[in-house]
Amino acid sequence: MCIRDRRRVHGEEQSKKEREKMSSIAGKGKARGKAAASSKAQSRSSKAGLQFPVGRLSRFLKSAKYAERVGAGAPVYMAAVLEYLAAEVLELAGNAAKDNHKTRIVPRYILLAIRNDEELNRLMGNCTIADGGVLPNINPLLLPSKGKGAKENTGEASQDV
Repeated sequence: MCIRDRRRVHGEEQSKKEREKMSSIAGKGKARGKAAASSKAQSRSSKAGLQFPVGRLSRFLKSAKYAERVGAGAPVYMAAVLEYLAAEVLELAGNAAKDNHKTRIVPRYILLAIRNDEELNRLMGNCTIADGGVLPNINPLLLPSKGKGAKENTGEASQDV
């Protein structure tokens, strides 16, 4: 029990000088007041500055038995990589939605974002995105030709006999 608590129990009051002395000493020793409240439990995600759950990824890595032991840094690194990939895909999909004058990201825009980015397309080349459709692509040979050839062939039969 500290001096302050003893005096409260016995009904004694602290003088102004004693209070000033105690407040100057408060920086030493155990944290008191707001400092003590801020030492609550902190998640590994917040320690690493991540949004993705480090603890959950750690649990998944351990329960999946990829290895007998899982290091402390492995789930943090994995969470960081996954968060980066998610942010990258969402940014590109948001740009695709914006190009089409929409505010909602639907699977179509995710597909367009992934397929139009060279590195993401290589990473997710074998993935099928449900309701994503396909990239718009028309073979140039199927398009009507422009220039002299189009004017000369008008009126001629398509097959020579």
